[in-house]
Amino acid sequence: MSDPLDLNPDHVAAYLRRHNNFLQDYPELAVTLVLPRESGAATSLTSYQLEILREKNRAMSSRLKDLVSVAEDNQALVGRVHQFSLRLLRAPGFRDTVLAIAASLREDFATDLVRLCLVGLPRLDLGESWLTETHAEDPALLVFRAARTGGEPLCGRLGRDKLALLFGDSAEEVASAVLLPLGDLGFLGIGSADPNRFHPGMGTLFLRQMAELAEAAIATAAGRG
Repeated sequence: MSDPLDLNPDHVAAYLRRHNNFLQDYPELAVTLVLPRESGAATSLTSYQLEILREKNRAMSSRLKDLVSVAEDNQALVGRVHQFSLRLLRAPGFRDTVLAIAASLREDFATDLVRLCLVGLPRLDLGESWLTETHAEDPALLVFRAARTGGEPLCGRLGRDKLALLFGDSAEEVASAVLLPLGDLGFLGIGSADPNRFHPGMGTLFLRQMAELAEAAIATAAGRG
């Protein structure tokens, strides 16, 4: 039996005549073919090659636009996290630190609802609906035990029990939310009326950084650092 790779040009040409859709099945080969441009038939195939290259170029351009968009979003987010850090650094005391956290989340990050729960810290009694102050033995905290123990941000559509504790009478307005554990000091809740604003597949790098910044600032201002 002859070697299947021992083919002469006539064999190849005969095969292609019998399989005139060959390049549809193997389009990458069309890009590598060298064709005489003066031939009418070759001109048609050259056009096919160009279309393949154009399609690849369009796909690459689309991908590049996506990467640029992501980079711009990340740059803007870095700026907001920086502003968050500056607010915390400039806060002169415990009360001002807590107020700075809430103000930055509302103003710099344009959040719909902000909730801060402080556990076992000196009471501020600010009379603000966004602030809850409680003690470590509060049974209501049990619904957040797993999230607080894990230490990772919880993103998406939270259960009714969590939403009720976090957002109280405003819980029905929340379509998606984020829970940011602050170690044993409490946690932050951010809610949105947009069901797609927060979701389980979103990146959490900046959220973790913000939680760490808030935890460190609160601990220091409250004399727990």
